[in-house]
Amino acid sequence: MTGSGNRPRDNHDADAPSARAGAVVESISAVTLITTDMARAVSFYEALGFARKFGGPQEPFTSFSVGDNYLNLATTTNATPSSLWGRIIFYVSDVDAFHDRATEAGFSSQFPPRDAEWGERYFHISDPDGHELSFARPLSDSCKEGITEGE
Repeated sequence: MTGSGNRPRDNHDADAPSARAGAVVESISAVTLITTDMARAVSFYEALGFARKFGGPQEPFTSFSVGDNYLNLATTTNATPSSLWGRIIFYVSDVDAFHDRATEAGFSSQFPPRDAEWGERYFHISDPDGHELSFARPLSDSCKEGITEGE
């Protein structure tokens, strides 16, 4: 903190820890979602083709490989629904084929795959605990840099 002690440090302050150390955030290693029913959640993600690396339906923690990263699930017995949840965006090799896989497994998408103005083809589904998942692919490699899903 600087000044009055109540103002957050400006991201450009020369004495900010990241500026001093030269440290930067390089990537996201994992995202952990909370579930009230591990067996149901594991079944959902495995039906979509996620490869389980650790844990399982009867375990309190399960991890799936997602490229070089991980999607983790952790159980809780005292969950309260939140309306402040965002979404996780997964890039897939073929959006339409992945949509077919999801619907054939009995999952409903919010809409069929569509092309977006920001340069991706995508669709959304929700997991059994209400986490919104987006499965997307850039329409072209030139669209990939600096674009995030806006819808």
